[in-house]
Amino acid sequence: MSNNPKAPADEQAVPSNAEKDPDNWTTGGETMTGAQASYLRTLSEEAGEPFDETLSKADASKRIDELQAATGRGKNH
Repeated sequence: MSNNPKAPADEQAVPSNAEKDPDNWTTGGETMTGAQASYLRTLSEEAGEPFDETLSKADASKRIDELQAATGRGKNH
């Protein structure tokens, strides 16, 4: 949902793709994007965890969430 209070009411009720469960992405099985790989590599280094370059888009998204929690990075940073 939009967090913009000035957005039209119908827009506020529509969830964005950013909030959709990666398991339900139609392209989730595709190879992760370059942006995901770059960020995931950075997070992996910061967390001292191995980087898996073979992850799908959906799995990369989940791993990013895990590593953001582990490193203290994330939506508020």
